[in-house]
Amino acid sequence: MKVMFALWDAGDLLADELTVRLSAAGTIAVQANISDATVANAMLRLTTFDDPINAVVSVWLPDQHETDTVADILASTAKRVAGWRVEEVSPIEPPSVPLRERAPGLANIAFLRRPDTLPQAEWLHRWRDQHTEVAIATQATFGYVQNLVLESVTDAAPDIAAIVEELFPIEALTDAHAFYGSNGDNAELTRRINRLMNSISTFGADRDIDVVPTSRYRLS
Repeated sequence: MKVMFALWDAGDLLADELTVRLSAAGTIAVQANISDATVANAMLRLTTFDDPINAVVSVWLPDQHETDTVADILASTAKRVAGWRVEEVSPIEPPSVPLRERAPGLANIAFLRRPDTLPQAEWLHRWRDQHTEVAIATQATFGYVQNLVLESVTDAAPDIAAIVEELFPIEALTDAHAFYGSNGDNAELTRRINRLMNSISTFGADRDIDVVPTSRYRLS
């Protein structure tokens, strides 16, 4: 079972003590995505909150009983924590990296919301069945993980429909051609941007969205 937590004003998530505490709480694996100095100059950063999310911690658990304990541990190192149980699908499996080593490139985490006017089944069809191919064809991603939110696991968690993680070359921090994979061709860049924007507008990801640029670490 995978549970994802958004953190605001998080402390040192790479500290050994935190990993030990999370392991003692029953986690099978832990991943931290941190909006750190390496990605500070990212050209794409969107927030709907007064204070932006600055980290995302994903944990894999044998069952849901340990969720509250994990949330309490994370709350001890962050000003605010919100969590969701998710269903994970990886259209592009991210590369394997040694534990505690920064994954290559830029990892963007996007928090999607479903428009009230769009039924769940239709929203899911447009996102997973129709948009996935477009996202892969129009961007230079080398890792792509879709997390469908099944339920919130913390009180007052924002109403989030899905959490997406996309891995890009590090040059994509500031270079649109590197982000979209258009190889310096401005006409191709425009074509790719237009195709992507048209696609995301069909399921509401052109508005009310948070995008957090991060460095990605597998901690355990």
